[in-house]
Amino acid sequence: MQIRNVRDIDVHSKYVLLRDDFNVQIVDGEITDSFRIDASIPTIKYLTEHGARVVICSHLGRPKGKKNPELSLRSIAEYMNIPFIEDCLDKDFLPNMKDGDVVLLENLRFHIGEEENEDSFAQKLATGFDIYVNDAFAVSHRSAASVVGITKYLPAFAGLLLEKEITNLTKLLNNPQRQLVAYVGGGKVSTKIDVLKQIVKIADKMVVGGAMGTTFNYALGLPVGDSLCEKDMVDTVKDIMATAKENNCELFLPLDKGVGKEFDKNAKRENRDADKIKDDDIIMDDGDKTIARNKELLKEAKTVIWNGPFGVTEFGERWGRASFEFARALAQYTKEGHLESIVGGGDTVAVLDICNVLNDISYVSTGGGAFLEFIEGKSLPGIIALEN
Repeated sequence: MQIRNVRDIDVHSKYVLLRDDFNVQIVDGEITDSFRIDASIPTIKYLTEHGARVVICSHLGRPKGKKNPELSLRSIAEYMNIPFIEDCLDKDFLPNMKDGDVVLLENLRFHIGEEENEDSFAQKLATGFDIYVNDAFAVSHRSAASVVGITKYLPAFAGLLLEKEITNLTKLLNNPQRQLVAYVGGGKVSTKIDVLKQIVKIADKMVVGGAMGTTFNYALGLPVGDSLCEKDMVDTVKDIMATAKENNCELFLPLDKGVGKEFDKNAKRENRDADKIKDDDIIMDDGDKTIARNKELLKEAKTVIWNGPFGVTEFGERWGRASFEFARALAQYTKEGHLESIVGGGDTVAVLDICNVLNDISYVSTGGGAFLEFIEGKSLPGIIALEN
């Protein structure tokens, strides 16, 4: 895949519209996870050091075309210590910019034309700029105006982060070190059907955990109590299992679960074998035997992919134990040079951040849906628009 890169052009004194992904969690005006913002800095630095006049655009949340103060990017501008422009279509500030200046535009999704990829919105957004740079891998699977539509009106190039994502994930898919072990958690099989079918074609082993693991166990006839479980996914799960067998991918499901009697962070935790789940049990984490097994599998792995937590990590250590212990083990094995680790998905990256091991993982992707679709082998619209 050959894409046009920002290094290929002279950006000096040029007005550059830079698409970043600052769709981060903000609580009471405070940014709780700055990973995506921090990951964007190398491209911003490259552009400013080469004399570009950089105007950053992004979205936050789903305001559905209406202004919503809670979804303003103002706090991100304050975090970055750069000027903030109240409307992403405002052009009045452009003549006052100097080489090396950076500003941030207000939430693109305050305009309905962004998500609907309206041509008129893309054209208005492009007006006044010389170059467009896409550094937002996490939204490159979306056909939004600021990702795809705008490339009709401006010369379009990939930023350093987008290039890094493509390089690392392509290497993973084309030439992984073996054994390749994939750990997949999260809530729903239905949102990851295609990626699960693709993973079992490239992985030597696949570990399924979290609520998704509960659904897999249910498909095998095991009890799941009063827990999150997609009971209508049984045939799909069996199809995935058959595909795994055809491709000699060994499948590992939860051996036990951490259960409580109410869905509450302070609920008393018990570990129960997968075949001993009671009718009134609520599964909220993978159990201790499963945790030990998951860590043991790391010993023979050379490449590990991880997407999706194994429990209710927002409830803290009691119900995030399976995810937190695995994150620490994965980081340790990576740091010691035993394996290469690739982690993607917002909730999973948040686990790494909580455990303070973000910098110990070989590669952490900024993408969630884009990460999964890339692994599926899908062509992402935002990347196609940059191909030579």
